[in-house]
Amino acid sequence: MDTHGLTAKESSALTRRVTLFSVSTAAILVALKLAVWLVSGSVALLASMADSGLDLIASLGTFFAVRYAVAPPDQEHRFGHGKAEAFASLMQAGLVFASAALIGREAIGDLIHPHPIANQGWAIGAMVVSILLTGLLIAAQGRVLRQTASVAVSGDRAHYAADLASNVIALLGIAATVWLGRGSLDAAAALVVAALLLWGAVGVFREASGQLMDRELPDEERARIVALMTADPRLTHVHQLRTRASGPFVHMQMHIDLDPQLTLEAAHQVIVAAEKRVLAAFPSADIIIHADPRGRAEPHGGAFAEVHHAEA
Repeated sequence: MDTHGLTAKESSALTRRVTLFSVSTAAILVALKLAVWLVSGSVALLASMADSGLDLIASLGTFFAVRYAVAPPDQEHRFGHGKAEAFASLMQAGLVFASAALIGREAIGDLIHPHPIANQGWAIGAMVVSILLTGLLIAAQGRVLRQTASVAVSGDRAHYAADLASNVIALLGIAATVWLGRGSLDAAAALVVAALLLWGAVGVFREASGQLMDRELPDEERARIVALMTADPRLTHVHQLRTRASGPFVHMQMHIDLDPQLTLEAAHQVIVAAEKRVLAAFPSADIIIHADPRGRAEPHGGAFAEVHHAEA
């Protein structure tokens, strides 16, 4: 989770803008595909329109989630509201599953009873516009993700990446139906769209569930935290390091060894300086540091008791 030195406020500003773009794009595509489907009857276009409709709902959920996630801690949520982003991603995954099921059912029915596509030019034009707008949105989301670690935007981008592939396939299916005169190709394209959506939903679900289950940060980022903490030779042996992501925030806690001869004031200064080094790299971090006297610490108990003192 590399935030590239962004604060929670800066990260929030980026995610707010890109989620507004996402909602606007989905709304435009739903209106366009609905109008063209009514005059063409393409089942592949219907599949794409249904997916765009669920995209709009999912994007609205993400739009509000990223705003709620940066709300400051309150009396009932002392660790903030960052996991609202992960819940929004789970909602996206559920909507994608539903979209795939509806599309698959419609496509199978059309395979059994195929029908010709009317106003093919409009249908093809709608898919081309859809591909262009979705591509622009994915590019914008990619730029935001290179600067933030928003799991909600990541899930939204994965969703729209699957949409981009599905739009291309739907376009190919419509074009093949028009050129070859076989209505079943349109329905076959819709089935491929459904399969792609299912695959994308699994990826979104895994990423969101990892954050909800408090999965550790990647090993390279944990190593970076340890390196920053131990840059001062008076502070050694970082152990029981625990990290988790919560929307735009990172929570970390750890035990460190200090020279037992240090005064309380000197020990405090060492710890504060170490905390500032970590915050410079992780501006949105919430850090808890427990100091142990080097060589004299007792094993730590509790629900997550220390199993091996050498753990980093």
